[in-house]
Parts: sequence; structure tokens; C-alpha cells
Amino acid sequence: MRMTLALVAAVLIGAADDKKTRTVTFSKESLNKVPAGWKADHTGKKGKGSWKVEADDKAPSKKGYVLSQTGTSPRPVFNLCILDKSSQADVEVSVMFRANKGEDDQGGGIVWRYADANNYYVARMNPLEDNFRVYKVVAGKRAKEFQSAKVKVKPGTWHTLKIRMVGDHIQCWLDAKKHLDVKDSTFTKAGKVGLWTKADARTSFDQLVITDLK
Repeated sequence: MRMTLALVAAVLIGAADDKKTRTVTFSKESLNKVPAGWKADHTGKKGKGSWKVEADDKAPSKKGYVLSQTGTSPRPVFNLCILDKSSQADVEVSVMFRANKGEDDQGGGIVWRYADANNYYVARMNPLEDNFRVYKVVAGKRAKEFQSAKVKVKPGTWHTLKIRMVGDHIQCWLDAKKHLDVKDSTFTKAGKVGLWTKADARTSFDQLVITDLK
């Protein structure tokens, strides 16, 4: 009986833990448009990007569809696609990304503790500049990066970004290697999670995983 009760307890604990993790993929139902539950947004003027689901038989999730930013915006504009029903403060987020094109900018990143299009944290990888950086955007202005790592990735191939923030502690990984580790307390409240590109970076994303750490 003790063994049975212990097993039941373990299953219930595992089920509770599973409820804190959400995996988001994309499907045919949203082909050529912003998927349901997401909102396209932007930081800056005179441009807003163009987000849509595309068919992709090389999608890492094996679902056959990805979410892509396919438009071009002026250099100062940040293109955002935000998961509307997400609200976490202490959170771990990972996503697969592929840099497809871009002359002024390439690659993309993860947004979290998003209050609105002018206030959030972002960690991003830019294959044109060979750097991985974590920033904050406050009142529509991107502050100087907290930290930057010199990293090279090959455009046109899939890579994994991951961030983890608990309290004021931010950690960021690229392809399972931690490169960035900083502290900041500008945004303390729960906020939304989303995806980010800049200017003319055309980028595909797949398999967004969000874990609420509270």
C-alpha cells in the first residue's frame, strides 16, 4: 500500500509540474496569417514587419509549419509577435530559430516580461554581427546591452535560444551553452512572452516552450 501511495503521489507531482510548461507549435489552420492567440506588434515608427505561418518540412518540431517574420522595416524598428495569453515573471523560455535573410539585420530573439511594445526584456542572436546580446527596451528606447557574447552561427540553419529569469537574475543560452548572466530590476511584474526581430531580418521560429518557475 505504501508503494502504491508513493507512486500516486509521484504521478500527481509530475502532473502538477507539467501544467507549468507550455509548448507552442504552429499548424495549417494558421497558414499565411498570424496564428490565433498571437498579436503582431512593433517598437518604433514607419514599419511593423509581416508575421505569418509558413509550411516548412524541415521544422524542428516535425509539425511541418513555422512562424516567420517575412517583411522589411526601417533599421530602428523592432518587429514583435506576442503570445497574448502568457503572463509570467519568473520564467524559462526557449525557441528554435533560423535566420533566413537580412541585409541590415539578421536573426532574432525572445521577449519576456513584456508590458507593451515599448517596455520589455529581449535576448537576441545576430549572425551578421556574430553576437548574442541581452537588452531591455524602456519607453520605446533600447538601452545599451547588459552583456554581449561573441558567437558565430550559420544562417539558414536551426539554432536554439533559451532565457531564464528569476527575480532580477537573467541567464541566456545559445545552443545549450550559457553565454549571458546579468541582473536587472527594471521590470518586476509578470508580463507576456514573444518573438523579436529587427529591421529587415527575415526569420523563422518553431517550438516555443514556456515554463512558469513560480
